[in-house]
Formats: sequence, C-alpha cells, structure tokens
Amino acid sequence: MLVQQQTIQFSAHSSLYDLIVPKNNLLRKINDLIDFSFIYDELLNKYCTNNGRMAESPVRMFKYLLLKTIYTISDVDVVERSQYDMSFKYFLDMNPEDDVINPSSLTKFRKLRLKDTDLLNLLINKTVTIAIEKGIIRSKSIIVDATHTLSRSNPFLALEVLRERSKLLRKTVYTFDDQFKERMPQKNTDNDLEKELAYCKELEIRIENEPSISSIPAVKEKLNLLKETVEDTQENLTLSKDTDAKIGHKSAESSFFGYKTHLAMTEERIITAAVVTSGEKGDGPELPELLKMSQENGVDIDTIIGDAAYSGKENLRITSEQNIKVVARLNPSITQGFRKDEDKFDYNKDADSFVCPQGHLAIRKARGGTKDVGANQVDTYYFDVEKCKSCPLRNGCYKEGAKTKTYSVSIKSGLHQDQMAFQETEYYKQKAKHRYKIEAKNSELKNVHAYDRAISYGITNMQMQAAVAIFTVNLKRIIKMM
Repeated sequence: MLVQQQTIQFSAHSSLYDLIVPKNNLLRKINDLIDFSFIYDELLNKYCTNNGRMAESPVRMFKYLLLKTIYTISDVDVVERSQYDMSFKYFLDMNPEDDVINPSSLTKFRKLRLKDTDLLNLLINKTVTIAIEKGIIRSKSIIVDATHTLSRSNPFLALEVLRERSKLLRKTVYTFDDQFKERMPQKNTDNDLEKELAYCKELEIRIENEPSISSIPAVKEKLNLLKETVEDTQENLTLSKDTDAKIGHKSAESSFFGYKTHLAMTEERIITAAVVTSGEKGDGPELPELLKMSQENGVDIDTIIGDAAYSGKENLRITSEQNIKVVARLNPSITQGFRKDEDKFDYNKDADSFVCPQGHLAIRKARGGTKDVGANQVDTYYFDVEKCKSCPLRNGCYKEGAKTKTYSVSIKSGLHQDQMAFQETEYYKQKAKHRYKIEAKNSELKNVHAYDRAISYGITNMQMQAAVAIFTVNLKRIIKMM
C-alpha cells in the first residue's frame, strides 16, 4: 500500500539540521533545487494504493539510489550512513530518530518499481527543464559523443574489479595501521577468478576479526563495498552471460565488452539526451535520436558539434532540413548508399572501419574507382571469413562456401561538398573548440561516479545506472552555475 508522501512533521530534534547541515552542503542544495514529487507521480502505478503493508516512499527510495551514485558506496553503506550522517537524514526527509530501511529493499525497488520506466529520459528532462528555467542554458549548440562502459559478465573484468576493491580496502587499512600488512593474507597473482574470490573472502575475514580496524567507518565502507562485489560476482558467476552486452572497438587494436552511452550536451555542460546501446553500435546512427530527444526536452538547437562519426550523409540531410549546422569533420566512408537499415553495418570512428551486427571488425580496406571522382569511388571493407562461417547471423549475410566477405560504400559528393566548404569557415573552427567539454563530462561520469563499469547485468540495468549518474552530474552542474 502507498500513500501520498506529505511534508514530514519534524521532531523536536529536527532543528539540529540547521545547526549541523551547512547551507552550502551539496545535499541541502539539491533538496532546495528540486521537488522530487515527480518520482512519486511516475511510479504511482507500480504500487497498490489501498491494500497490503505500507510501502516505503518511492521518493525516499530513489533518494537512497541517488546517494549511492553521488558518493559511490554500496547498498549496505548508504543505509548505514543514513543512520548517523545528518546530511543523509536531512536529504531523505527523515527525523533524526527515524529507522532506516533494510539494504535488500533497494534491490527490490530497482527490480520491481523501476522496471519498465523510462527513467533515463524522465530524469534528463527534469534537469534540463530546471536548467532552462534558471537561465543556465543560453547556447543553441549541442555536443555529441559516446562513452563505453564495461560489462560485469566478463570473468577477467570481474577479476579486475575485485582487485581494485581489495586494493582500496588494504590501502585504507594501512592508513590507520601500517603494521597490519604482516597479518594480511597472501595476494592472488593468478588470473583466476575463483582464486581471487577466495583471496577476497580471506581478506574480509582477517579484517573483520580485528574490531579495532573493522569498526573504523572509512575501513567499514571499503569492506562493505568489497563484500557487495564478491556477493554479486558469486551470484552471477554461473550465469555470467550478459546477453545484451557486445564487443565494441576503441581502436583498430583495442576492444571492450559492454555498452555504449551516446550523449548530447549543451556548451554549458548540461546533458540533454542519452541513448544506451550495446557496445558494437556506431556513434553516427544515434544522432537523429539525440537531436530529437534534446529538442523534446526543450532545447533550441542550431548547431551540433561532434567528431567524424556524425558527418554521415543521412545526418547531414536530416540536419540541413532543419537548418542545423554540423561541426564534424567529414569522413566520406560513413556514407552507405541505399541499403535497407537492417543490411547496414556500423562505422567505428576509432578504428576507422566498419563493424558487422555481430561485432566483428573489418580486417582491411581497399579503394576502387576513378581518383578524384567522388561519385565513382568505392571503399570495400574485408572481413575475416572464418568468423563468418560460424556466425549465428550468417544467413542472408554470408554465402556458404564464399572465400571472402566484403562490405562496400560509395563516396558521394553533394551534401559532403557543402560540408567541406563549411569546415573552412571561422564559425566551424570556433565551435569545434567546444568539443573537448563532452570528453571531460565522460571522464566525470567514469572517474567520479563509477560509470566505467556496469553495476549489474543487462541493458535495462545499464539504462537505470545511466539515468541516476546523468541526473547526478546535471544537478551538480546546475548548482555550480547558479
């Protein structure tokens, strides 16, 4: 059962908030900035309003998840800190003496209440609306790019995460007791996930058996974070196939297994749209959706800033129809002629090559046709035919017995010629200088809010992670610019 959340009646001790939580505290500023009742309105249909046990406020549950992202802590620690951290209690609209939730409730909230909600666009729309109302967004340009997030299902990547978390725990322990090194278990040096799990468990036991160390809040946080990672890894070890994740390419020699988040951001560094895809998807094809979503979120756009991935013929056509300039270096290879959408391969700008729907990168390229006559020239990309023979998508793509598998694109002129001329203008050169901003935003998402690795499995959970992370960085940016 769920009732409408009302403004709480603070106890006699609630005046402590004014004394303990300073006016410049980030959480106080967020609470002052935004009315979170929109969360209640969005999730109302996920609850029974007149039957069953009283449910925890969806607003408060969402705020718990937001705290997790802001401070990069585990479910256990966000609940524990909410018991004694007055800024957390204030943010959660709790009386100082109120009980906290059970950490397991956060898992249920994510799985049951947030399932099948367009949380990503909802939260972006909310922050963009606030930014517009506050007069923060003044430019008419959006900057577009994509950032990758590693899947949790790759055993080696899981091993890396465990090592990272155990290292962080050891480092924190040594800060308080350097002599504890002598009591630590021997580190695992093999790239064996089972051995690493065993080491982490032993590390947990050693530290937990030393109350003088394990009771220190900083140590306890890192210990709980390691525990959560160990439990999650064990739970998913036997079914560690992330069927939604795919192999993507950061360069011709470097690849990753996971997801891509395609972003649009204003020059003021407010993210206006995001699309989460599997890792093998190209950047360019997502531009129309990013443009549409940004416009629907209230942003007036006359210029798009990006790299060569976004200068495809279709993108130039769509933007030209709206009198929108594209500040993106022209790459003629991204033009794919008149193929049906289902027959198109994705262009990977980092590898300067095409990727098939299964995620395989072309192994070489050859150009044919008459030199300097764009309409007649063709780039042909060659794929590893041995991979094609066993590919689950080979029907209709690979002909049995064929010795080669190629993909050809024509180099057109038309719109491209206009784009080449635009690239030489002063406007283009000045606007291109803003592109670095989105790379800095990607870095903030990854390095500050742990967006470098997925916290769970599947694209739905990845979208949820993106939603809260982007909501966080947008709120922080708005507060900074006010």
